[in-house]
Amino acid sequence: MIDLAGFALAVLLIELTPGPNMAWLVTLTLSEGRRAGLGAIAGVAAGLTANAVLSVLAANLILAQGEGLTQGVSLLAAAMMAWLAWEAWRDSGESSQAATPKAAAGRHLLAGFVINLLNPKSALFIITVMPQFVADGRPTLAQGFTLAAVSVGIATVIHLALVLLAEHARTALMAEARARMVRRGLALAMLGVAAWFLAKAFG
Repeated sequence: MIDLAGFALAVLLIELTPGPNMAWLVTLTLSEGRRAGLGAIAGVAAGLTANAVLSVLAANLILAQGEGLTQGVSLLAAAMMAWLAWEAWRDSGESSQAATPKAAAGRHLLAGFVINLLNPKSALFIITVMPQFVADGRPTLAQGFTLAAVSVGIATVIHLALVLLAEHARTALMAEARARMVRRGLALAMLGVAAWFLAKAFG
């Protein structure tokens, strides 16, 4: 059995936290127009999809090695969420334009694909967090791909909303005072998820 609602909420918390993809898509759209932004979204979605598929396969292989690894994965998931919460709380600067990828004209799709395909944070999130929302902590490939689709779908919807409402999104998400409030509120929520994963590991 899969807890789709719980997993979707965890993904939503991560995706709503201002980060490189957000900053890049908004900045790109404002500077080069919606067409460039939409092209970049396609690349990001493709990269996230490929990353998620590889991560699901890796998680399946790792968890198949023995039931004892399930607790270890739960502990790693708790550490992953706590780390993301800390990054958000301390205003790590990931949302700044300087930290975002820059692509040459006409190559935004490729840039979005490569950067997200090679994103270790996305891979680690899928490998460690995904099993926490499956009844026995050992998702089948079908369950893993279902959760991966949910993750990519939520990310893509949020990215699309950012591009279509770029002017408003920039004001709401890029202003430092507001961005700090958003990050810290989401950080506390992610810390709560980390505590739940920790309790689950020893439950």
